[in-house]
Amino acid sequence: QVQLVEFGGGLVQAGGSLRLSCAASGRTLSIYGMGWFRQAPGKEREFVGAIGRSAGTAAYADSVEGRFTISRDNAKNTVYLQMNSLKPEDTAVYYCAARTGGLLVSASSVNYWGQGTKVTVSS
Repeated sequence: QVQLVEFGGGLVQAGGSLRLSCAASGRTLSIYGMGWFRQAPGKEREFVGAIGRSAGTAAYADSVEGRFTISRDNAKNTVYLQMNSLKPEDTAVYYCAARTGGLLVSASSVNYWGQGTKVTVSS
């Protein structure tokens, strides 16, 4: 089993920045893909971005491309989400996710979920 714990959510003004981190523990050698999803009130959980074991594999949703950056420290079993130029529509609970068999491409491909961390962007 793998456990994922997120850190770094909070309240920020529009245009500001936040950095989320997610630490994995347990059977971390089994993890290949890691990434982030988010769920706003009344909406479905949506893909934000994901990364494989190397930086060149990062992929992003169109809505965050150019503003958010995913990075990964394999030695620390930690994935980060740097969020810049935040908008009120980025307000959501952000979930860390991990997959053992490949890159994360959708919620259905996720093997493990974190508990979520809330991000609120005020206008």
